[in-house]
Amino acid sequence: MRIYTIFLQRFVSLLTIMTFFTISTNASDNGDVMFGIKIRAGGRYDNVRMCVATPPGVKGGAAADISAFAELPAGPGQRVHIDLPVMRPILFAAAFRMLQFEPTVALLFNGEADRSGWVGGPALGVSLHYGPDYLSKREAGERRNSFFAAGPIIGAFAGYHFRRPDEKYDLRVGIAPYVTPLFGIEDPDGHRGVVVGGLLDGMMRFNKGK
Repeated sequence: MRIYTIFLQRFVSLLTIMTFFTISTNASDNGDVMFGIKIRAGGRYDNVRMCVATPPGVKGGAAADISAFAELPAGPGQRVHIDLPVMRPILFAAAFRMLQFEPTVALLFNGEADRSGWVGGPALGVSLHYGPDYLSKREAGERRNSFFAAGPIIGAFAGYHFRRPDEKYDLRVGIAPYVTPLFGIEDPDGHRGVVVGGLLDGMMRFNKGK
């Protein structure tokens, strides 16, 4: 497990270095940094973590989140899309005493989106978890032992961008499939498994200067 922990640390470090290298080498020449809000809803198969929306023993369930994101130029017709989940980390911490935090970085082709059109590309991220497994009940006094788990997120995005130059924001809709191997960290029970899911994304990307 120590080997896996080292691998995960290296993965996160490499992802961070690649992101900031792309930003620093392209931001000044290829456009503006833009920001937005994303609403996500879908479902997942998950044989590791407890789902607060399903009974004990059910592997997976519904998934939803609200994220903030930034898009940075990465070359002609390309943008780096950095997604920072907001709703689920706060809700799970406050209501369920759990952690589920899954930031991602995507490289979007046709991401400049100076006109309406298709946009998509690969995505990488990291999934961080603290809480009980899927056999647990939602009530705090009846849960199994909580544990830390983490793993890389490997996914993609494909959607359509609606350019609205005379409005305060553009609109974008699409789908985001992903797979995440999860492994317990310093976990006596040795939890490990896989999450496979997909999300329907709706985004508002604010137009600079509007």
